[in-house]
Amino acid sequence: MSRFFRPALLVTAVLALLGFGITPSNAATAISVSTAISRQDGSVASVTGYVVGQPTATTTVVRSNFPNDYALALADSASQTSTSAMLYVQIPAEFRASYGLQSNPSLLGRQITVTGSLTAYFSHPGLKNATAFTGGGSSDPGDPGDYYAGAEGKTGAALKSALHTIISSQTKLTYDQVWDALKVTDQDPSNSSNVIEIYSGRSISKSLNGGDADDWNREHVWAKSHGDFGTATGPGTDIHHLRPEDVTVNSARGNLDFDNGGTSVAQCSGCTADSDSFAPRAAVRGDVARMIFYMAVRYEGDDGFANLELNNSVGNGTAPYIGKLSVLKAWAAADPPDAFEKNRNEVIYSQFQHNRNPFIDHPEWVASIWP
Repeated sequence: MSRFFRPALLVTAVLALLGFGITPSNAATAISVSTAISRQDGSVASVTGYVVGQPTATTTVVRSNFPNDYALALADSASQTSTSAMLYVQIPAEFRASYGLQSNPSLLGRQITVTGSLTAYFSHPGLKNATAFTGGGSSDPGDPGDYYAGAEGKTGAALKSALHTIISSQTKLTYDQVWDALKVTDQDPSNSSNVIEIYSGRSISKSLNGGDADDWNREHVWAKSHGDFGTATGPGTDIHHLRPEDVTVNSARGNLDFDNGGTSVAQCSGCTADSDSFAPRAAVRGDVARMIFYMAVRYEGDDGFANLELNNSVGNGTAPYIGKLSVLKAWAAADPPDAFEKNRNEVIYSQFQHNRNPFIDHPEWVASIWP
C-alpha cells in the first residue's frame, strides 16, 4: 500500500460525497462565551451562554424595543452589561422566527447553545453562519431561566449577598422617566388606557398623572424619607417600589411604616392607618411586602445611598429602616404573587431596569433571609 494512501481520509471523502457531514472536533463540546471571544479564528464551535440583548453596533447592545430578529448577544452571565464580555451572534433567516429577539423577547436572560463559525460580527467578537440553535427555556414570566444561578444553594446572609449582587446590575431611570414606565408596568389589563393604583385599586386614565386632587402620582412604597434618598436616580427612581397612587391616598400614607390596625382611609377601600402605620387593601399586602424586601436587598449602602433594612418597629420616621417585619412576612405569606405582579416584574426586567424582584420569583427566599 502506498505510504500516501490514507484509509480514514478516503472514508471521509466518500461520506462527504454521499452527503454525510463530519462534525469538527471543536464543535463536539460546547465552549463558554469567554473562550469563544478569545478564539476568533473562523473555526466551528458550539457556544453556550445567556441571551443578554441585541447588538446594533460595535459597542451597543439593546435590551428592549428590539429592531428586528437578525442578531443576539451572548454572555457567560445573564446579568452581564459590558459589551466587551459579549459574543455577537448573527441569526440566519431560518432561525429568526424562533430565536430573534423581536419575535421572542422572553429569550432575554435565558441560556442557549449556538453552533457556527467564530467570526467577527459588527467588528466585534462574534459567531456567524450558525447551523444550530438549542435551548431557551420557558417563556413563562415566572421562570427567569438562570438569572439566579449565583444564588443557587445559598441561604441566610449568603443568599442575601448573592441576590444583592445579581439585582444590582440594572439600568437606572430618571424621575421623569418613571412617569412613562409606570404607564406600562401598571397598565390595567382590562383597559390599556388606564393604570391601576396600588393601594386603592382604582383604575384611572394614564393621562391623569400629576399633583391635583384625584390625579395619580408616584408613590414610593419604601418611603423616601426612610433613608433620605429623595427622588435621586437610584432608590428614588427604582420602579420595583414606585407605583401609581391617588394623590390624596399617597398623602395619607406619607412615610408611615406598615402594620395592621387603624381606621379607614378616605378614597382607599380596605386601607387603614393610624399615627404610625398604614395598611393597604388585602389584595396587595403581599405585593407591598415583596417590594420592601427587594429594597432591603438591593440597597446595602455600597452605592452612595443608605443601607436600607427592615426592623420590627413602627414610627421609624427618617431612619433608614421600615417595619413591621413580622407583619410584612405574614402579608407576603397570605398574599402570594399573582399574575399582575409577575407580569410587572417581567416588564421591568425586559423593558426598563433589566433586573428582577427575587421575592416574586422565589417567595420562599423571604423566610431564608428573615427567619
